[in-house]
Amino acid sequence: MKDRQLRLLLIVIVILIITPLYLISRGNQEENEKESKIYIADSNALLPPGHENGTWENPSDEQLNKQLSSMQYEVTQNNGTEPAFQNEFWDNKEEGIYVDIVSGEPLFSSTDKFKSGTGWPSFTRPISLGNIIETTDSSYGMKRTEVRSYFGDSHLGHVFSDGPDPTGLRYCINSASLRFIAKEDLEKEGYSKFLYLFGEYQSKLVIRDQLPDWEEFYDSSEVETAVFAGGCFWGVEAVFEQLYGVVNVESGYSGGREEAANYSDVSSGRTNHAEAVRIIYDPKLIDYSTLLKVFFTVAHDPTQLNYQGPDKGRQYRSIVFYTTDEQKRELEQYIKDLSESEFYDDEIVTRVGKLSAFYLAEEYHQDFLINNQYHPYITHWDIPKLEDLNEKYPELLAVNNPATFDKVNRFVEINEIK
Repeated sequence: MKDRQLRLLLIVIVILIITPLYLISRGNQEENEKESKIYIADSNALLPPGHENGTWENPSDEQLNKQLSSMQYEVTQNNGTEPAFQNEFWDNKEEGIYVDIVSGEPLFSSTDKFKSGTGWPSFTRPISLGNIIETTDSSYGMKRTEVRSYFGDSHLGHVFSDGPDPTGLRYCINSASLRFIAKEDLEKEGYSKFLYLFGEYQSKLVIRDQLPDWEEFYDSSEVETAVFAGGCFWGVEAVFEQLYGVVNVESGYSGGREEAANYSDVSSGRTNHAEAVRIIYDPKLIDYSTLLKVFFTVAHDPTQLNYQGPDKGRQYRSIVFYTTDEQKRELEQYIKDLSESEFYDDEIVTRVGKLSAFYLAEEYHQDFLINNQYHPYITHWDIPKLEDLNEKYPELLAVNNPATFDKVNRFVEINEIK
């Protein structure tokens, strides 16, 4: 009996000694991880699908103690919960977005906030699923789904399946985990891309950087192709690269023989080729009629016969190459409707032709605008097209729909280009 008691006593002593050592070791490990956990949005290997572009940092514990209030620290770092109805944002009705108090990464929008009666801010969905991590929380004898920020690793709250439409979810979030940025301060604070949530759009010209390889994200059966020709392909390509749902645009030649599909021969105007662009798009996000609208009202002038602006010759003619009978019907109907609308004073001279082949142009022609923003031709003829697109159809722009190709999408601001 005494031996058994002695063995139990020894086990207790060992546990009492080892447990604090383990906790200290684990704490040091977590602190080291925290101090080195800095995520740069352009470093694709570190990004979750659906992330929002930006540079988000998870500060060290020492920095957090200086940066956060005691309640903010308790909630975000120790998985605490603030009092219901006694927190900053539970009844906030102002328009804006909510970002992580630790990292600044965008999390929720007032457009998705609703009155849940719980006493905590409640949302039907996050701005970007990629900035939210879900984990199982078994504390207090309950099994719940905890939500944390991806970059800041902040405890935010929990998500429940008792929310309203359209998601049926209720993200119950601690105010102490959030910083609110009012709609009118979004541009000043560097979050202007989220103005689209409130029916407004940033005034600066911001364009997409080179698009990623779409074949990494789509099967060929999931996309469709459109081929348009309307003047120099540099500007036409740049216009369509900005659109939500467009996953690839290439400059090339169509209408002539393969052996003549090179810039030197096509420039002679005697090859029957037209400078054209091939557009790969996701029909679930943008349809063919929308592409036609942009082509006929922004990308070129369909009333100019065998020229566009300063460029003269049949290689610059206005022609749409259809790839299916459905595209042909839709195209012919669109031209008929546009002509009858008297949108243009002059006759529309755009031709309709069946696509026989599309030949890629030389590499230096691809993504010409993004690679040559200050080229005199670009600044005089093509930047105005992008400004026109921004003014006429801001809702179609990828920059105003951040979910587009979020895996690796990047944007570049055009500053004082003229």
